[in-house]
Amino acid sequence: MNNNFLTLGEDKLFFDEPMCNHTSFKIGGKADIVFLPETPEDIVECIKICETHNIPYYVIGNGTNLLVSDNGFRGVIIKTARLNKITEIKNGHFYVGAGVNMPDLSDYFLEHSYTGFEFACGIPGTVGGGVFMNAGAYTKEMGDIVISVDLLDNGKITTLSNEEMEFGYRSSVVKGTNMAILGATFLPEKGEYNEIKEKIDHLTAQRKHKQPLEIPNAGSTFRRPKGNFAGQLIQNSGMVGQKVGGAMVSEKHAGFIINIGCATSEDVLALISKIKKAVKEQFDVELEEELIHIGE
Repeated sequence: MNNNFLTLGEDKLFFDEPMCNHTSFKIGGKADIVFLPETPEDIVECIKICETHNIPYYVIGNGTNLLVSDNGFRGVIIKTARLNKITEIKNGHFYVGAGVNMPDLSDYFLEHSYTGFEFACGIPGTVGGGVFMNAGAYTKEMGDIVISVDLLDNGKITTLSNEEMEFGYRSSVVKGTNMAILGATFLPEKGEYNEIKEKIDHLTAQRKHKQPLEIPNAGSTFRRPKGNFAGQLIQNSGMVGQKVGGAMVSEKHAGFIINIGCATSEDVLALISKIKKAVKEQFDVELEEELIHIGE
């Protein structure tokens, strides 16, 4: 299989690559290939090879909402980290590559005194991943600020408007499809530097106080149930501090499962099962995972 991909550039290809190196959970077996494209055309070519030879592929950003199987991924992981340019195009519009980290974009807009992106200062994912799942925090979401999105659909690069993206709670039209996000256009508003910085500093302090940022995790494990909060339900069910192997329900925020040392994907899945069972039995609420699982 490997020879089919060598035309993409050996410096962009990593064979038998441990996925624990590419996820914030620090969990995951080896992928056959991890490919780091540098242009949208690289992605087009890689997917064309995959589809021609019937090879599975999956597109990721920073792997911040991802649980990869201990047995790895048989196929190609396309990681967008090198699509990381921010370009001012015209009339205050900015085009941002899918691989740009959201805190970096928040800092960029701060530096140029643009407001509206402060909420993302502590979200560890990339713009591509954030658009894919309509990431949000503190009552604001990506769908509130994105003007349009460039993506790859059936081998063609196309652009969807905000409305066509069908943003919902932690969802978009892209979720559950083979479409790959390449970048997005934003139109932030001019603001006052000190006010923007004060807001970012406040949100950053809140996040550090409430979330286990210092320990490997994949962000919120569960979606917010209607009319409730997953973390509160988990805490009230007595699951805080519960462990399976190296996976533990965070004592700082019950909505997070953390990797306290050599956790496996099986540990995490078993702990998720225990949490869901406890919440269902005590509160008759079915928790739905926000975490995405891939691999064998």
